[in-house]
Amino acid sequence: MKGVMNQRKLDEENALHAGTGGRSQENRGLGFRPAFFDYASQRMYLSRFADGRLAPIHLLDGLPEEVIVDRAPSGRVIAARASIVAGFERNGFFYTRKAAAKAIKEWS
Repeated sequence: MKGVMNQRKLDEENALHAGTGGRSQENRGLGFRPAFFDYASQRMYLSRFADGRLAPIHLLDGLPEEVIVDRAPSGRVIAARASIVAGFERNGFFYTRKAAAKAIKEWS
């Protein structure tokens, strides 16, 4: 499915932002939490495990049903709608990976 948010896209983004501060492993210490933003609904979702617990990295399994477009027979989320972007929440605000990386650079 072209344009959807899926694990491949998350992996590509992690590789692209390695070492920049745009990954959970690099910005957690400054209060950034992995999150997703849906441009269609203007809603932010903290990354969660399927059981609802907060996740330390970006995981699709905890997204709400209304943004999921495909599931495996096992129930795992395969894809979320294309309007979803991975980023971070900090103090109630959403940061794209690029914005988080910029903030990390400026605050360090």
